[in-house]
Amino acid sequence: MKIGAYICQGCELGDRLDSGQLATTATRDGKAALAKEHPFLCNAEGVAMIQNDIDNEGVNHLVIGACSRRAKTEAFNFENVTISRANLREGVIWVRPDTDEARELTQEMADDYIRMACAESKSMKIPAASGEQELTRELLVVGGGISGMTAAIEASKAGYKVDLIEKSGALGGVAGQLVKRVPAKAPYNEMADTGIAEMAAAIEADGNISVHLNSSVTKTSGAPGRFEVEVSTESGATNTVTTGSIIQATGFNTYDINKLPELGGGQSPDVVDQLTFEKLVKEANGGAIKRPSDGKEISNAVFVQCAGQRSEKEGHLPYCSGHCCLTSIKQARYAKEAGADATVIFTDLRTPGAGGEDFYRGGQEAGVSFSKGEVSEVVSAGGGLEVKYKDMILNEDCTIGADIVVLATGMVPNNGPDPYLAQDLKAAEEAEDESLVAELQAKVEVAPPSVLNLDYRQGTDLPHLKHGFSDSHFICFPYETRRTGIYAAGPVRRPMDMQQAQEDATGAALKAIQACENASQGRAAHPRSGDLSFPTFRIEGCTQCKRCTVECPFGAINEDEKGYPQYNESRCRRCGTCMGACPVRVISFENYSVETVGQQLKNVDMPDEFDEKPRILVLACENDAYPALDMAAMNRTEYSSFARVIPVRCLGSVNTIWVTDALNSGYDGIMLMGCQKGDNYQCHFVKGSEMAHYRMSKIDDTLQSLNLEQERVATYEVSITDTQRIPQLINEMEETIEKIGMSPFKF
Repeated sequence: MKIGAYICQGCELGDRLDSGQLATTATRDGKAALAKEHPFLCNAEGVAMIQNDIDNEGVNHLVIGACSRRAKTEAFNFENVTISRANLREGVIWVRPDTDEARELTQEMADDYIRMACAESKSMKIPAASGEQELTRELLVVGGGISGMTAAIEASKAGYKVDLIEKSGALGGVAGQLVKRVPAKAPYNEMADTGIAEMAAAIEADGNISVHLNSSVTKTSGAPGRFEVEVSTESGATNTVTTGSIIQATGFNTYDINKLPELGGGQSPDVVDQLTFEKLVKEANGGAIKRPSDGKEISNAVFVQCAGQRSEKEGHLPYCSGHCCLTSIKQARYAKEAGADATVIFTDLRTPGAGGEDFYRGGQEAGVSFSKGEVSEVVSAGGGLEVKYKDMILNEDCTIGADIVVLATGMVPNNGPDPYLAQDLKAAEEAEDESLVAELQAKVEVAPPSVLNLDYRQGTDLPHLKHGFSDSHFICFPYETRRTGIYAAGPVRRPMDMQQAQEDATGAALKAIQACENASQGRAAHPRSGDLSFPTFRIEGCTQCKRCTVECPFGAINEDEKGYPQYNESRCRRCGTCMGACPVRVISFENYSVETVGQQLKNVDMPDEFDEKPRILVLACENDAYPALDMAAMNRTEYSSFARVIPVRCLGSVNTIWVTDALNSGYDGIMLMGCQKGDNYQCHFVKGSEMAHYRMSKIDDTLQSLNLEQERVATYEVSITDTQRIPQLINEMEETIEKIGMSPFKF
C-alpha cells in the first residue's frame, strides 16, 4: 500500500485554506507516503501528475482533497487504485463564512476531512471482478402483448437474441383484441390501426427472436448474465433457456365487473367492460353493433368513467388506470360510426399524451356527447337500461336511456402472487394471530398463479407495490425491480396506455441489455453502476443468524448446505444492507466496510470538553442526503463547523457499531440521514432506510444504559430536495448539544 495525497488549490481552496498544512496533515497524521499541492488538480496537468505517480512512484491508494466525490468523476477516474475523496469545497469552504473569525474552524474541518480520507484509504482494497462472469447476449421476455413484442423487437435491433414466452396461442395480448387504437402520431384526432399484425409478422421474420406460444415459465434460477429458465408448453414438453436478463411484460386483467352491481355489473348482460365492447365491435365488422342480451342493434350507448376505480370503497381500485378516458372516447366513436348515439359520463376527463386533447376534440366533432356527472345506478327498464346520475354542471339528478352501458373498469396487473404474502402468513402463524392468519390465508387462496417461479429465498415472483403492480423505484429507476436483472414493463408495472407501454418496453429492453453487459464484467447495476466490489464474509466469525439473508432487499443471499450465507454477486446491488445487519461484523466489501467508515470517524481530531467545540457525526445517504448537502453548499447555505459528514452507500448499511464507536470516541451528537421509507419509499435500495430506522429504534436503551441523553442520536428521513432543511437539522443538533451539554465520554 502506498498512499498519495493530492490537495487542490483551485475554486478558492487555496485562498480559504492552508494547503501546505493540509499536505502536512496527510503525511503526519494520515501516514501518506507523499502529498502534493496543485493549482487546479482536475485539469490535464493535475491529472497527469497523479497518473505519473501511479505509473512511476507506485502509488495505489489516492486521497484527493478537492471537491465533492460527486464532482469531477471523469477527471479523477483512475484504474487499479483506490480513491478516497476529501470534500474540501462543498463540504468546507462553501458552507462556512469567509471571515477571519471563521478561518480557524474552517481549517479544522478541512484537516479532519484529510485525516478521514487517509484513514478510509488505509482500510480499502482495490476491487476486482470474481472471474466467474460470462457475456450472454440473450434476453427472455415473458408476455407476448404489445409491451413484450416491443421489448423483443428493440432488443433484437441491438443485436441480442430473444426468447419470447406467450401463454396463449397467439401474440398480441389485449392490444390484439382491439379494433383501433388511440393514435400515437399525427393526425391525433383520428383513430389508428393497432399495428399488432405488422409487429407479429416482423417478429416471425426476425431470426434473433424465438417465439414460444402456449408456454409458461416453470422455474427461474441463476443470476444476471446466467439465468437458467425452464419453459414448459401446455403439452408438458420442457426446455431450458439460458439468458442474461429477463423482462416481465405480462400485462393486465380488467377489473371484475361483477364487483359493480350498483352499476349493473353482473346484473345485465348489456352492461359490459371496455374489452368486451371491443369484441362486440369486432364482431360487427363495420356494421351495426348488437347488444349481447338479444342481438338488437344498439341506438344509444353510454360510457361510464371511473367504474370501480379512483374509489375509496373497499375492494375497488384507488388509482386511475390512465388509458380509460381516451379509450371511452375511441369506443364512443365506434358507436357513432355504427349509427348510434354515444354519451360519455365522467367526473374528470383525462386525456394524457401529446395528442390527447386533439383526440378529445375529434370525438366532439364526431358527435360524441360529454356530460360531467357522477353515476349512482344503472338499472334495467323498458327493455333497455337507465343510467341515473348527478349532473355536476346543472346540479340536477338526471336519467338517460341506453341499449348498452360500457363501464371503464380499469387495470389490474397480471403479476402473480406477492412473494411477501407467504412471509406475512408465516409470521402471523408464528405470532399465533388467528384473525390475521385467516385474513392472509384467504388472500393466498385467491392469489394468481406464479409467473416467473423464481427459486429465490424471498419468493417466487416480483414483489408488489401496495396496489399489486411490480415494485420499482418510481422516481429514479422506474424499470428496476427488487430482483436484479429482471425488469418489469408495461401495465404490469403501472397503469398505462399503448403508447406509454411501448416506450416503457423500449426502456426496459435497454436496461436489460445494460444488466447483461454489467454482469459480464462483474459490475454492479443501478444505482452503483460499474462498482466491481461485492460482499464477502469471514466464515470463522459467522454465527449463522441469517439476518443478512432475511434483510437483503434483492434476494442476493441464500444459505449453503451448512447454513452459511452464499452470495450471488450478480444479484447484489452493493448497498451494504447485509453489512449493516451483521451483528458480528464479518461482512464487508473491498472498498466499503465497517473499517472504512469506523476508521474515518475515529480519526477526527476530538477536542476535549473544555474547548467547547462539539463534534457532530453525520452519516448521510450518498443518494439523497449527501447530494442535498452538496446543493446546499452550491447555494452557500451555512451549517455548523462542528459537523463531520461521512457518506454511506445506504442508511441500511449503517452498522450500530459505528454509533457505539462514535459515542465512545466522544462525539456529542450523531445524525443519520436517509431516504423516505414506507409504501411511497424513495430509498434507492428499497428497504435500507426502513431497516436503519428499525435498528436505530433500539439505540435508546443503549443510551439510557450509558446515562446519555436520547437526543444525542437522531435518524431523519430526507430527500434530495431538502437543501434548506438538512443544514437546518445540523444546526439544530448543535443547538441541542448546547442545551444538554458536551458528551461525558470525551477524553
